[in-house]
Amino acid sequence: MQLTPGKLWGMRRMADAAGRFKMTAVDQRPPIKGPIARHYGLPEAPWEDVAGFKALLIETLQPESSALLLDPHYAIPRGIGLLSPSKGLIVTLEDSLFTETAEGRMSAEIDDWSVEKIKRMGGDAVKVLAWYRPDAGARVLAHQRDFVARIGAACARYDLPFLFELLVYPLAADAEQTRDYVEMKSKRADHVLQSVAEFARADYGVDVFKLESPVAAAAVPGVGGEGWQEVQTLFDEMGRLAGRPWVMLSAGAGKAEFRAILTHAYRAGAAGYLAGRAIWLDAFGRFPDWPAMRAALEGEACAYMRELNALTDAEARPWHAHPCWGGDGAAFHPADASFRHVYQGFSA
Repeated sequence: MQLTPGKLWGMRRMADAAGRFKMTAVDQRPPIKGPIARHYGLPEAPWEDVAGFKALLIETLQPESSALLLDPHYAIPRGIGLLSPSKGLIVTLEDSLFTETAEGRMSAEIDDWSVEKIKRMGGDAVKVLAWYRPDAGARVLAHQRDFVARIGAACARYDLPFLFELLVYPLAADAEQTRDYVEMKSKRADHVLQSVAEFARADYGVDVFKLESPVAAAAVPGVGGEGWQEVQTLFDEMGRLAGRPWVMLSAGAGKAEFRAILTHAYRAGAAGYLAGRAIWLDAFGRFPDWPAMRAALEGEACAYMRELNALTDAEARPWHAHPCWGGDGAAFHPADASFRHVYQGFSA
């Protein structure tokens, strides 16, 4: 594999100086909007409260982050002025609302938002979440695959890294049926692995995978724990199937659970994490006490990030050292006088 100049630069912007990803997600919408709306007894959370919390996350958590993932609804308009230019800027593209059918979920882009707009505003990468079940209906599978391929093609056109998140979910007939953004505790490891294998195909244009644990978070022992070798086999296979740099998502796992997950992921070759709720959910539970939330974010949340970052420094593989790049690792190409002649930039 070889990266184009824009994608290479974006990958470098997301990582720390050593090439490890320590990325914080601030793009969540339902997991923040829902509790705030319920607090006020309103059908919709006030924009100022949601945006204010996201701005607080940017302000307090960026010192421990290599990059932040922001949304165009709240985090960017309210918090972009707080974001240090030394941090990578990842921008979300998928709508938090999805179409639920008897055959499965269908994703869509945020209205009036695009890869082109993310490029024009200075984003370093595009992030997209797609719900996926390999046993969903044929119409749903075709829709989800077309959705991802369309975005991958746009990222190639505008030369931005495509950071792709996969989540399995309950179908209508499953006991865990919910529209909430929570981990499916009865998920099957083969569904997770089959989903990774599908989108690792070159025609989707994925540059970095953001992946969930193939095993429910509560059942992950951590390297060295009881039965850890069996779980490690699944993480190893997930890394093999990804075939490119990948990071772990937290999916609402608790702090100890997510740390245990990372020990397996790093042993399997992951390059870091992109996490949100594992970091800031405890602090958010103090809403609407803004001073208490700030204190918790600056205290226990940042302390937890420092713990994760120490683990990442010690055990994660730098993204540019992934075997997919070949023996010399990811590099600028062509590194000679022909560059300006052969670089295509935006193509029609």
